Amino acid sequence: MHRYKRLLTVVLFLALLFALFQILGLREHFNLVFLHQQLVDNKIQGLLLFVLLFSLGNLIQIPGWIFLGAAVLALGKVWGGLATYIAALISCVFTFLTIRYIGGDGMRELKNRYAVKIFQTLDTHPIKSIVLLRILFQTIPALNYALALSGVRFYMYLIGTVLGLPLPIMLYCIFFDYIGKALHIV
Repeated sequence: MHRYKRLLTVVLFLALLFALFQILGLREHFNLVFLHQQLVDNKIQGLLLFVLLFSLGNLIQIPGWIFLGAAVLALGKVWGGLATYIAALISCVFTFLTIRYIGGDGMRELKNRYAVKIFQTLDTHPIKSIVLLRILFQTIPALNYALALSGVRFYMYLIGTVLGLPLPIMLYCIFFDYIGKALHIV
């Protein structure tokens, strides 16, 4: 049990944070309509709120595509994509630092053969691994938690995230722009 103390602390923190957002009714602000309206109504304050909500949302399991969709529909595919890229980077860094502070490299204490194999790959090619994970899973909160708890160095995490996010964000921008035009939202 002592071996998993850091991981249990992270789980408890996330459960408490999730419960707090539920009880206070804050989760209702993590939707496409609300985010879109904030960006349309006031660009500067809306963008700041967008970054804040993206960062908090990443901690409580809100998928990044909701933020991307709202930004593209409100700002267009270029500016919406750029706003999302910057917000996603800030969000990923915030999540990494928060979870790393609470849980350290707690996943290194897992001693099964799958964990050992994953860590060997991550240790051998950390930036390449993170780039590929970002392309496949973008800003999925569970990926951010796992990488924070993996013991990977922050600068490698940051480089992999910076390099891995543009392609999926660009593809989502094209998709949401197409949907917005097809539905006459944009």
